[in-house]
Amino acid sequence: MKKILMVLTSVSEIGDTGEKTGYNVAEAAHPWKVFKDSGHFVDFASIQGGQPPRDEADPKDSIQVAFTEDETTRAGLYNTARVDVVDPDQYDAIFLVGGHGTMWDFPDSEGLQNLVAGVYNSGGVVGAVCHGPAGLLNVELANGFRLVEGRKVAAFTNDEEVAAGKDKVIPFFLADRLEEQGATHVSAGVFEEMVVVDDRLVTGQNPASAAGVAKEMEKLLAEVIHQEKAEEQHEAEALRAEKDAEKSAKKAAAAGTEH
Repeated sequence: MKKILMVLTSVSEIGDTGEKTGYNVAEAAHPWKVFKDSGHFVDFASIQGGQPPRDEADPKDSIQVAFTEDETTRAGLYNTARVDVVDPDQYDAIFLVGGHGTMWDFPDSEGLQNLVAGVYNSGGVVGAVCHGPAGLLNVELANGFRLVEGRKVAAFTNDEEVAAGKDKVIPFFLADRLEEQGATHVSAGVFEEMVVVDDRLVTGQNPASAAGVAKEMEKLLAEVIHQEKAEEQHEAEALRAEKDAEKSAKKAAAAGTEH
């Protein structure tokens, strides 16, 4: 069982359009189900803390319905922790949920940058989907490099912004900004699934990619669990061998005393 932190936007309006927004429920619900089904513990945080705004849930999507009705999840979302007070050492993975609001509050949040860098620096897994990769911008690792520098990433594309009618509203094109910071943006067709894994960084292009990102993160976490179990077994075997050696030495000493 690993601890995973899902981070949500605190922005409730798209620019100054008056159009309501928040985190994308599908992009939170489908990864949440993957993580929960794998037996992991899921926590929630947001940029400002408290109850984060959300987009409309799709009542025809049983996973979204389950997410919005789950009592533990509702309690966690009612009063989320503020990102700048969360200890990254408490988590094995961090997942940045999308939603257009992230374009306004994710990129310049030092608290979020510290969280993402902290999890990655300690060997954890970082995932982000759709507009969630906005939270990967400006993240600097302990080695002095930006997290996205020299990496392949997926994120909401310029064509998808146009198709969604948000290209004139957003503060910047996410795919372009990621490339400006040294990433190689990899994309599929408009609203088609695309998941990219680069070391311990997993990114997805759009809502259709959300579950896929979580599944790839789960594979990486499973590898960590397997390695930890192997190390524990090795330590147990070494301890057993050490005790056996001590017993043998005592027996030999006792036999020598008798003679």
